[in-house]
Amino acid sequence: MTFLSARPALARAPSFSAREFRDALGMFATGVTIVSARSATGDLIGLTASSFNSVSLSPPLVVWSLSRSASSMAVLADGSHYAINVLAADQKALAERFATRGVDRWAGVEHTPGIAGAPLIAGTVASFECFNRSRYEEGDHVVFIGEVERCQHDASRSPLLYHGGRFYTEHPL
Repeated sequence: MTFLSARPALARAPSFSAREFRDALGMFATGVTIVSARSATGDLIGLTASSFNSVSLSPPLVVWSLSRSASSMAVLADGSHYAINVLAADQKALAERFATRGVDRWAGVEHTPGIAGAPLIAGTVASFECFNRSRYEEGDHVVFIGEVERCQHDASRSPLLYHGGRFYTEHPL
């Protein structure tokens, strides 16, 4: 007996609200990153993102996404490189600042230039310097695939975590 049927042409309409979906997504604990780049005019761009993950080891690929309406979309979509800075547990204030609109996100932030000038933030647990390999428009976001050209990590530091709308630190079981 087979239960396979023809693949439907479209998904069913959701049976839940946008708030319910967001709350359910919040149950997946993630690390916290700041995606950074330098615009063609030299301006520093940065934003907090928790939508980061690995895709492939060979070639080394990572994925993250950004709202289509983000003010930094043009710089990130058109630029050749960006960096993904994985924040340490003591960098919660940076995560909050880079998620806030209308503030000078880079004021007093220690960083060094990476490939194509993408800022590498000091004190992170890891950083990935990425070639902007491809982008896919899906729903209200753009999915970015980055080909990692350089990476580093500091295993002596604990990462900043995000779960259920709150920040956490790592506690081994």
